[in-house]
Amino acid sequence: MSDTSLSNTPVDKEITLPSKVIVAYRIVQALLSLALIWKWTYYVASVRLYGETPIFDSFFPDFFRSNTVLVVAFLAAVVASGLGVVVGNRRTLIALALISFAGLTITCVHQGSYNDMTFVTAWWTALWSLWYVTRLDCDEPERLLSKGAFLSRAIISVILLGGAIGKWTSEYWSGEVFYDIYFVDRDYWVFNLIRQNFDADVQRVLATWYSRFVIASETMAGFTLWLLPPRIAAVAAMVMLTSIALLSNFMLFSVLLSLVGLASIGLFVSKK
Repeated sequence: MSDTSLSNTPVDKEITLPSKVIVAYRIVQALLSLALIWKWTYYVASVRLYGETPIFDSFFPDFFRSNTVLVVAFLAAVVASGLGVVVGNRRTLIALALISFAGLTITCVHQGSYNDMTFVTAWWTALWSLWYVTRLDCDEPERLLSKGAFLSRAIISVILLGGAIGKWTSEYWSGEVFYDIYFVDRDYWVFNLIRQNFDADVQRVLATWYSRFVIASETMAGFTLWLLPPRIAAVAAMVMLTSIALLSNFMLFSVLLSLVGLASIGLFVSKK
């Protein structure tokens, strides 16, 4: 089936591959699902701990303190995004996107998960996904991909800029925060290598410039990424997001993989 015929397909019919409009969406769903299960063992341990040692914060109503609600919401998002990789029926895709978005909305405001950035980036990805599937029969394929790519890099820009703004402090600029978090005793290949080869004074200098590089790169990307051509923005964002995890903390892929999926949309926009 050609991309052009895709826009005329009735809502309740199967979408026949190959179609880059659907392939692009399935990549996003695959990476969203992978991001959610990346820290699976951590989530299992956390839920068990919450069950054994309940925390009661009066700010949250009972519904948003319930362990059962959290588990159901999380699993619903994982399953729905996973099924989004293989399902071809439009109505089913919309239903799955709604389930994923609803589940992640709950995790973003639940006492047990509201402070985990994984669910924030996943929520934005789910919101984009819901918008995308509802536009499958409204826009021509190239126009949909172009609009989707712009929205995806706008979302990534906002998230990166938000992260940068949070680091516009003297403690981050001096490198003190990253030194304490990573350089002192973080068991990760980059920081293990630094500790093996440099003394404490040099480590502090490296921490300062490491921190300033992070602040500068996130700030620049936040202000400019959304302005770049789709393919260039896609490659730049994917490289940057992947390098953040590879050079600081492997577990950060739980936060970044869904954004990598969003960034990849730009690769499907045709050259003009």
